[in-house]
Amino acid sequence: MAKKTVATLKKADAKVFVKVIRMVKNDKTGGYQFQEQVLAQDEADKVLAGKK
Repeated sequence: MAKKTVATLKKADAKVFVKVIRMVKNDKTGGYQFQEQVLAQDEADKVLAGKK
């Protein structure tokens, strides 16, 4: 059953998803936090460029 799932994800019309991890500074404590998001590859480029 898992092989069928993997095979369907490799089709040409399937979207490619990436995990974006950004380090963001907390204004209250001054420390850094990590924000994780799973986005489509074309949306990830926009988010990293700051065009969200």
